[in-house]
Amino acid sequence: MDFLFLTNTPLFRGTTPEEAAKMVTCLSAEERFFPKDAFLYRTGDTVRAMGLVLSGRVRIESDDIWGNRTILDQLEPGQVFAETYACVPDEPLMVNVVAGTDVRVLFLDAARALRTCPDACAHHAKLVRNLLAVSAQKNLTLSRRMFHISAKTIRGRLLSYLSYQARRQGSYAFSIPFDRQQLADYLGVDRSALSAELGKMRREGLLTFERSRFELIRAHSYFE
Repeated sequence: MDFLFLTNTPLFRGTTPEEAAKMVTCLSAEERFFPKDAFLYRTGDTVRAMGLVLSGRVRIESDDIWGNRTILDQLEPGQVFAETYACVPDEPLMVNVVAGTDVRVLFLDAARALRTCPDACAHHAKLVRNLLAVSAQKNLTLSRRMFHISAKTIRGRLLSYLSYQARRQGSYAFSIPFDRQQLADYLGVDRSALSAELGKMRREGLLTFERSRFELIRAHSYFE
């Protein structure tokens, strides 16, 4: 286990590698590997362990009974999933958690995180504070997606999402973490219609793109 890596994640921020090692033991941590497209958790599961992505990418998806998929989020190494459900263990999951690539995940017992440590150790208190911050950040992420999909047109949704990515990455040229189908799912639109709209925007000189790499042709400056 790379404890130095853990100290640089939001959940273990502010701890030393030695403290992280103690917390991993305290939280009955289990490291597991999943191949691409494997389900880590399924809709309807009840869980007691939250997951921390060690390597690879994990998708949070929602499927309706007709098989229509919506991508709610995509998690990178260091990010956490299922923490809310693990803290309320009788609440069934409303989403699927899927390996977007081959992934390694560290599962942590949420009940042990919330229970007062017998030694009242300071690093345990740090982890609880960090868990609260992680949950707040997740709420912001969901709110951000709602903002992107509030536009009535495909172009409006694309402009909202791509503008956010440009601001977040501080550049008009940037990569997004989705392929075309995933981007369509995330924005809640048809893939063919999305591709057609991107083609129109390129012909109109609004942007250029190659797979997941985009460059916005700016009308005014965000960064200068």
